[in-house]
Amino acid sequence: MIESLFSDADALFLARFQFAFTVAFHIIFPAFTIGLASYLAVLEGLYLKTRNPVYQKLFRYWVKIFAVAFGMGVVSGIVMSYQFGTNWSVFSDKAGPVIGPLMGYEVLTAFFLEAGFLGVMLFGMNRVGEKLHFFATLMVAIGTAISAFWILSVNSWMHTPAGYAMNDAGQYIVSSWMEVIFNPSFPYRLAHMLLAAYLTTALVVGGVGAWHLLRDRSNAVARKMFSMAMWMALLVAPLQVFVGDLHGLNTQEYQPAKVAAMEGHFETQTRAPLYLFGMPDEATATVDYAIKIPGLASLILKHDINAEVTGLDAFPRDEWPPVPVVFWAFRVMVGLGLLMLFLGLWAGVQRARGQLYQAPWLHRAAVVMAPAGFVAVIAGWIVTEVGRQPWVIYNLLRTADAASPIAAEGVGGSLLAFIVVYFLVFGAGTFYILRKMAANPEDVHIPDYAKPQPVGMAAERLMNEED
Repeated sequence: MIESLFSDADALFLARFQFAFTVAFHIIFPAFTIGLASYLAVLEGLYLKTRNPVYQKLFRYWVKIFAVAFGMGVVSGIVMSYQFGTNWSVFSDKAGPVIGPLMGYEVLTAFFLEAGFLGVMLFGMNRVGEKLHFFATLMVAIGTAISAFWILSVNSWMHTPAGYAMNDAGQYIVSSWMEVIFNPSFPYRLAHMLLAAYLTTALVVGGVGAWHLLRDRSNAVARKMFSMAMWMALLVAPLQVFVGDLHGLNTQEYQPAKVAAMEGHFETQTRAPLYLFGMPDEATATVDYAIKIPGLASLILKHDINAEVTGLDAFPRDEWPPVPVVFWAFRVMVGLGLLMLFLGLWAGVQRARGQLYQAPWLHRAAVVMAPAGFVAVIAGWIVTEVGRQPWVIYNLLRTADAASPIAAEGVGGSLLAFIVVYFLVFGAGTFYILRKMAANPEDVHIPDYAKPQPVGMAAERLMNEED
């Protein structure tokens, strides 16, 4: 059955599709848990400082959601790593001396840190001291950021390789670890991804808070949830626009073909237009039905409206990325980013007017925008990874030369298994998370022993427990 289904398929295409499928599933969980771990640390810190029970209710409400999302992120990440050996063994052999240690550092630092303190964070709230529990939460949050550090370093090296040499076996080896880790695109990618994670979390938290405010605008816990999320959107969205511009300038310097595809520029030209919309046609090297602003692309990319911008005609056709995919994914990412900016500004205006909790249309918009961060992150990764094609290591190793010598039937069979299992397992997990989000945060129960008590009462309780 499987042999006949994939007998005429291209093994390389199936391997690429399988990795894209698993990456798309995986990235939404770290994008959420990186921001949510930091949010939980902030909530617990605010509770310890103010003793406001609202913060503890918010912590207990979101920590269960974090646990499920974190678990799904770990599982989906492990599955991805196996594909390096099954579908991309040539890449693993040639780049292993560089990539392998970096992935190992991620496990030794970030994963061990997260795993060591995650149990205390999830199950030690009533078993260890408050300060130790807060420290554990903080360590988990730091661990998620360190994990992003190493993974983004690996991915960035594949885009802007540096600090390497080649040995007699044709493998890329390290000549400078500092240059490998802190390669030219790494700082921009790391900042862009971390801010995307914080925005993604803010939109989810804000959407959940807005959902409950639409039901009961006097809900104190939902009010605090929504207020904190909208502060984050107001502050981080403009910063993300700024960092995104820096990232774009860096990409223009090191991967001009990708930027040309993002902008739909088939020709090198001065006063390059910014295409708002259009239908790129690779066959005719034109953008059909284009809506454009003359000179704006030159101004954005070169900060000079009369500057020359490199087009795809400067590169051989076999080095062009798939232009329509990159072009539209980029517009989805930027369009959603602008909507996030607008949402934050709208909430800021309503806050200044004293109407933040009496603005049902704002709350409806926040609910609609809740999944926007996930869509923007996936679109951004499509721009990044599809825009790098046809290279798996930019200008060094082509994707077609990096795949394993495996039959299409083998790749297709595992791809079908992934699709079925992912939709069942992660679908069930997502359903559970949505059920948790639908629960009223006001109903979160705080046990009596977890409430602030005079020192004498706390000591008496501990002695009773020991007895």
